[in-house]
Amino acid sequence: MFAIFGALRKPVGFFRFAILSVILAACVDTGFVGTGPTVNTRNPVSVALLLPYNSGSPGDEAVATNLETAARMAVADLDGVQIDLQVYPTAGGAEGARAAAAKAVSGGAKIILGPLFAEAANAAATTVASRGVSVLAFSNNTDIAGGNLFLLGNTFTNTARRLIDYSASLGKGQVLVAHANNPAGIAGRRAVEAAIAGSNATLVGAMGYEFSQEGIIAAMPTVAEMVKANGADTIFLTGGVDADLPFVAQLLPENGLPATEYQYLGLTRWDTAPQLFNLEAIRNGWFTLPDPARYEQFIARYTTAYGQRPHPLAGLAYDGIAAIGALIKSGGSDALSRGRLTQRSGFVGVNGTFRFLPDGTNQRALAVATIEENKVRILDPAPSSFRSIGF
Repeated sequence: MFAIFGALRKPVGFFRFAILSVILAACVDTGFVGTGPTVNTRNPVSVALLLPYNSGSPGDEAVATNLETAARMAVADLDGVQIDLQVYPTAGGAEGARAAAAKAVSGGAKIILGPLFAEAANAAATTVASRGVSVLAFSNNTDIAGGNLFLLGNTFTNTARRLIDYSASLGKGQVLVAHANNPAGIAGRRAVEAAIAGSNATLVGAMGYEFSQEGIIAAMPTVAEMVKANGADTIFLTGGVDADLPFVAQLLPENGLPATEYQYLGLTRWDTAPQLFNLEAIRNGWFTLPDPARYEQFIARYTTAYGQRPHPLAGLAYDGIAAIGALIKSGGSDALSRGRLTQRSGFVGVNGTFRFLPDGTNQRALAVATIEENKVRILDPAPSSFRSIGF
């Protein structure tokens, strides 16, 4: 894999490929047994936080620090709940995660928060499955979910379903998917296809492209021809903001698909890349994001306390502690059991309302947004509860 694409005719900058929590390992059956550990909620409950410290990567260290800081913020915010948070380094890999998970459970941990990367999360969950300990990983890779492994990261499925339902409700239901022929792009395409299958929208086509600058340039005229030939009115882009998205979003309008005539949808968080707001497809496209009010409040608190904005993944650590705290506060020796973790009412964190599903994935209440005058504008607010969500 290469680090950056070169510049196009209209330079949009340099973008590195860094998908922190997506598509790292195939699923391995955890062999999960039991419903969960017995918990005495009247005493401090031991929670293990597995983070990629000691990996040798400055990026991993920075993300780990942000995740730990957010988790400790959440612990301090809990009312009437005592959590003994213990941090274990994983060195960013599977072997480190196995050792950390085993040490944590031997030390009395009743639940594990983290790790960050999918391969490490899968290894940690496999290690402690026989002990009935659940793992709430920061990954969004649905391939590893299940058994005692639950995902905190927002999944492609969540985003695709929200956007497809919203788009179809406004008469934009003839959808073509443009995706990279790499693991993330293919996973994105499958998520969109699944969302369409359960909606009023219609999949009129899917077109892959080589994950390179040359591959994108070569493929975009063919994508444009397919859109027109198949009668698509909506184009779903799976690309990442620091990877293929800038080039696809630039070239499709230039190949005869103006945003005034075609609706662009995005599987990734476009609001995190203001340098792209001048691109026509981005400026007029639709994407999802967590409840802005809650998330901005978290950012403001974090920035005030620590002098810098949190990493985009930091809120997941807060959400994990918020869920664990809510379960402990509700009482009962089964507070951290599988049944309690997957309660239908879900939880509320800094990213809004969410819940864990029995298959280990999650559902998150998301807002639909667009870009207007270089600012994010909410088109449809994030639901405040699952009673108003049709799934």
